[in-house]
Amino acid sequence: MARMRAVDAAVLILEREGATQAFGLPGAAINPFYSAMRDHGGIRHVLARHVEGAAHMAEGYTRARAGNIGICVGTSGPAGTDMITGLYSAWADSTPILCITGQAPVAKLHKEDFQAVDIASIAATVTKAATTVLEPAQVPGTFQQAFHLMRSGRPGPVLIDLPLDVQLAEIEFDIDTYEPLPIHKPAATRAQAEKILDLLVTAERPIIVAGGGIINADASAELVELAELLGVPVIPTLMGWGTIPDDHPLMAGMAGLQTAHRYGNATLLASDFVLGIGNRWANRHTGGLDTYTAGRRFVHVDIEPTQIGRVFAPDYGVVSDAKAALDQLLAAARERSAAGALPSWADWAGACGDRKRTLHRRTDFEDVPIKPQRVYREMNAVFGRDVRYVSTIGLSQIAGGQFLRVYHPRHWINCGQAGPLGWTVPATLGVCVADPDATVVALSGDYDFQFMIEELAVGAQFNLPYIHVLVNNSYLGLIRQAQRAFAMDYHVDLAFDNINSPELGGYGVDHVKVAEGLGCKAIRVHEPELIADAFEEAGKLMAEHRVPVVVEIILERVTNIAMGLELDGIVEFEELAETDGADPRQPVGLD
Repeated sequence: MARMRAVDAAVLILEREGATQAFGLPGAAINPFYSAMRDHGGIRHVLARHVEGAAHMAEGYTRARAGNIGICVGTSGPAGTDMITGLYSAWADSTPILCITGQAPVAKLHKEDFQAVDIASIAATVTKAATTVLEPAQVPGTFQQAFHLMRSGRPGPVLIDLPLDVQLAEIEFDIDTYEPLPIHKPAATRAQAEKILDLLVTAERPIIVAGGGIINADASAELVELAELLGVPVIPTLMGWGTIPDDHPLMAGMAGLQTAHRYGNATLLASDFVLGIGNRWANRHTGGLDTYTAGRRFVHVDIEPTQIGRVFAPDYGVVSDAKAALDQLLAAARERSAAGALPSWADWAGACGDRKRTLHRRTDFEDVPIKPQRVYREMNAVFGRDVRYVSTIGLSQIAGGQFLRVYHPRHWINCGQAGPLGWTVPATLGVCVADPDATVVALSGDYDFQFMIEELAVGAQFNLPYIHVLVNNSYLGLIRQAQRAFAMDYHVDLAFDNINSPELGGYGVDHVKVAEGLGCKAIRVHEPELIADAFEEAGKLMAEHRVPVVVEIILERVTNIAMGLELDGIVEFEELAETDGADPRQPVGLD
């Protein structure tokens, strides 16, 4: 067998496992690993400006394509602790990323050595595994197990911490006979599929709730095929948005308290049977459980056994990978269809379609300063069907969920559960690395944009072009809206008179200057009729210069976006568009 440093074996394993894209920052305690990457030459690397940013880049890279696993690399101490938010985000959204940290030598771990921290213990609760490798010969097995864990069951992140002396030690290792460990994914049986259909056929108004597990399983085509075979409407969750195209006749709209469509909530409330596949019954989707569950029976299919019954007890639960379950359901449904044993839900689907044609929020505002609804209308019109959207949290993301249109899986990449501010810029860069030919559009409010704005320089340095739509009201808009319940507007105002940019009129940070200072291009828009032209110009600048292009749109300071505490209690703050499917005030994209 060949004799080599432990880090050289680790890099060979990364290549054999198909994980060849890293994001990170070198440092003294991880330099041996970087030397192994340099010597090997097959691991691509993007130099981030912040280790948290590198972790989010790895998330975006993983989520952009089925089978991807992004790698985040950092040195000891604060690099590892900076990764924790990225690990939490990846863990919460079932995203497999591999975080690799350097560490002080083994003999120094208990001596409070410089930048020596027990990162494995810190990361334990937000990873599938977090390990400090104490013996060099265990490095290959630790990496092998890491990939097995990331891919098996519910996907998720793993952290491997490598002490400096462990990295440098020589071991015997044979990459030619290395084999990845078998991946374990629970699979539904035919009997379970038949049981689900037995329950389904007794319903009068069934729906399918399609969660992010379907996208993780790369099973969106099977989901659409099943919905079409049964004629049952689909309500995607926020993480499952794109499993079925928004303009598909059976796409019944998203339901929820915030990122939801009026017609989606109305259809869920009118249903009597819910088949949830690959979803968590997240609280922003369900709202109050008494309202959500009243008058409905539930079947829950999820890859994680502990998810079944975690939020409420379904009438029937199945532990299964989403694709395996959909394959069994399709086989059983095809047989029943051929035998004429499936009922028709055409009238119910037609009623869902009627709601989809009529229950809309208005988007054609002409106000100056601009109302945010108009921004999303123009985004739909200009960016079209094949755009990839990336966003994280805030009123911008909530309004985006209400008004944007998504037509393909992995074309809405959103940090769903953790929702860290600053996620959008680095995650978008990861998406660009994974799919360099795609039209990628990020969506941020001003506060999210400011959190990790330095990562724009990464896009400029590595020529990662995308369009960043920055809706600026110079407010912590979502928190301001939440503070209405306390009759206050307290420490959420970001506005100030910028002595260097008086033309901003009190909107504070000059994002255009900052973006340009970081090597990017930027455009500012004040009038609604100029939004589309700005997007078109941004596309040209992006193509010409191969850098991120920021389109900052100056919004009115205060806009309250529709939301509530119950599915039947959503508060609408703006005029509705509720006449017919031809109403020009409706969001573009459902004609």
